[in-house]
Amino acid sequence: MTKNCHNDYKMKFSVDEEYPDLSQHNNHMAKVLTKEIYGKLRGKSTPSGFTLDDVIQTGVDNPGHPFIMTVGCVAGDEESYEVFKDLLDPIISDRHGGYKPTDKHKTDLNFENLKGGDDLDPNYVLSSRVRTGRSIKGFTLPPHNSRGERRGIEKLSIEALSSLDGEFKGKYYPLNGMTDAEQEQLIADHFLFDKPVSPLLTCSGMARDWPDGRGIWHNDNKTFLVWVNEEDHLRVISMQKGGNMKEVFRRFCVGLQKIEEIFKKHNHGFMWNEHLGYILTCPSNLGTGLRGGVHVKLPKLSTHPKFEEILTRLRLQKRGTGGVASCLKLTKICLETMTCSHGTHSCPLQCHLYYYLIYFWFL
Repeated sequence: MTKNCHNDYKMKFSVDEEYPDLSQHNNHMAKVLTKEIYGKLRGKSTPSGFTLDDVIQTGVDNPGHPFIMTVGCVAGDEESYEVFKDLLDPIISDRHGGYKPTDKHKTDLNFENLKGGDDLDPNYVLSSRVRTGRSIKGFTLPPHNSRGERRGIEKLSIEALSSLDGEFKGKYYPLNGMTDAEQEQLIADHFLFDKPVSPLLTCSGMARDWPDGRGIWHNDNKTFLVWVNEEDHLRVISMQKGGNMKEVFRRFCVGLQKIEEIFKKHNHGFMWNEHLGYILTCPSNLGTGLRGGVHVKLPKLSTHPKFEEILTRLRLQKRGTGGVASCLKLTKICLETMTCSHGTHSCPLQCHLYYYLIYFWFL
């Protein structure tokens, strides 16, 4: 186990002196982390040197959110979920509807199993999108990446993605090497991710050295893209205008399978285990990491007297279209619900799960 000198120094202080004040917090980490758990885990670190305080810092610095309960912690490497399981297992159970440490995850990304979804009403549905994240074995995760690691992930990703052909053939755009014209076009296409401003990301260390080692790859048709070194090593996204979610999901599944096969040929598979499924930075994305969304225009909905009741009945949450940190500032609000292929609203760890993120324009 790698020695963490700073963590050793903190051990000079008692648990009472080091335990964070979580009395005003509203996130999953604060709900689970007791002084006893903190005392048990605070002296531990993963082989790469990630500590308990590294895991929880983003949740300590960000007490809560007006609309949603955030997770309040991150993983720094694949081993974090094992070394700190006394904290992370209860958080995962709380976040994923009772998912137990003994449960096993099953992932089914066969697009032929998706029924319907190819004829969503074009009068309301503006665009459709499916995404997931993947972590590359042999590297730490973004909150813990060194500059060399991050650049190595970028280099490996460029080599792998450049071998895609057919409908997936495309080009990589490094954030620190774009021309103004390329940047403006990617912004216009809603492809470009900017420097994280959300404290949930910055406090976890994911914005270090920005924009070094980050970039976006997309196919020639601009319907399939991969973000490199944002919140996860890879964010794989399939999207297009209109309401043909079935076609979006087909492209997503085929493209993702091709990418995984290419990375395996480069001797770098994706982090996965039979308990948690695909390993990602945030515990909320464990499992398939899958989310599907449609942009829907419903004029004047926010002025309806039963607006809040509608949200409650449909199990929707208000979200800012610019992310979790933007909810209070935008007039466009994203509403979230979830369902899965066998009809429940609590499918553990996104097993066969489709998240429907519905973005409403209040005109």
